[in-house]
Amino acid sequence: MANYIPSPRDWVREQVELYESSGGTKGTTLRDTGLPVVIVTHIGNKTGAIRKTPLMRVKDRNNYVLIGSVGGAPNDPVWVHNLRVNPDVEIRDETVVSPMRVREVKEESERSRLWKLAVASFPPYAEYQERTSRRIPVFVAEQTQSPAS
Repeated sequence: MANYIPSPRDWVREQVELYESSGGTKGTTLRDTGLPVVIVTHIGNKTGAIRKTPLMRVKDRNNYVLIGSVGGAPNDPVWVHNLRVNPDVEIRDETVVSPMRVREVKEESERSRLWKLAVASFPPYAEYQERTSRRIPVFVAEQTQSPAS
């Protein structure tokens, strides 16, 4: 079993702890914005350790759209590299925890549709893209198929 390594960022670590210790009833919004977040549990591509990242909740039917913005920073967030190597994740959306598999969205029409959904959910994404020369990565997390019983 892999070890969990909490984020070095205080606010991230504290939000994950509050979200999980409350069973998904507290810490479910991004700091003081009131906007909903999910916790994405993923595996570190270098350490093999369990990592947990709060991300804006952007839904596309039963799927989640994950945006690698880091506020428009020049580099992709570390979790983006983790998902590219280890696409199996767990997403906690308040009290519901679901195993999912992510894929990076490269196809232009799908990416454009999902980007519009993301910006509608969290308008600063548009500004973040203007702030950076990199193309902000878009992932979609889809339900993993449970084996037939």
